[in-house]
Amino acid sequence: MKLTLYQIDAFTKKLFGGNPAAVIPLNEWIDDALMQKIALENNLSETVFFVPKGNDFEIRWFTPEVEINLCGHATLASAYVLFSILGYKQNTITFHSKSGLLYVSREGDTILLDFPSWKPEKITAYPDELLASLANPEITGVYRYRDYLVELINEEAVRNCQPDFTIMKKLGEKIIITAPGKNVDFVSRFFAPSAGVNEDPVTGSAHSQLIPFWNYKSGKIKMNALQLSKRGGEIYCEQKGDRVVMGGNCVFYMKGEIEIS
Repeated sequence: MKLTLYQIDAFTKKLFGGNPAAVIPLNEWIDDALMQKIALENNLSETVFFVPKGNDFEIRWFTPEVEINLCGHATLASAYVLFSILGYKQNTITFHSKSGLLYVSREGDTILLDFPSWKPEKITAYPDELLASLANPEITGVYRYRDYLVELINEEAVRNCQPDFTIMKKLGEKIIITAPGKNVDFVSRFFAPSAGVNEDPVTGSAHSQLIPFWNYKSGKIKMNALQLSKRGGEIYCEQKGDRVVMGGNCVFYMKGEIEIS
């Protein structure tokens, strides 16, 4: 069996920025355990596989340790591969996923993801380990949808946070930290050591939660965001009813071939 692999930097306009994803187009699904092994071998935050489904595509995402139910940057990278490399002619792609239908379109060099909107709700009861894993920062509040969302007092607090990943992995939860931005509407970071990714460079699924959160707090429909990882990522954000739109660019890094006996 030979599989083609593309590595794409997503949510960036420059090589070695944003979040790298391994994209593997398939004609039909291969064994789940094999997809997980390939993701572990790639050792990127996400390896994404997709197969044709009529005029649409089915899509699945794997971290080095687990399959997840939604990933923005790898979906962005998949759309880039379809549009820019594999010759997909339509302007809109529909992906069938474990989080429902995902719609991707393009406007020039920008790729737009139409994703579900997951608004976190404020909570007062949470494990002590949550804030301990973040070195007990000064917070504005704690919220929850799929992941814990912790609002910090300012951008510097988000930038300077030094998580204890040992505590965080034992907690077994994904954590978003966020605050208003200086030059953008909001900033964030995302941690998922329990899924094999200590800090994700740029995280679309987190913005399915961050966009409705900041839309509610600010009243803004359209926003710009930065994810403050070392690689960094720029995300155009829009609240669109019960959906969110995330826009970004991609840069091609490499094409390879996997040969499996």
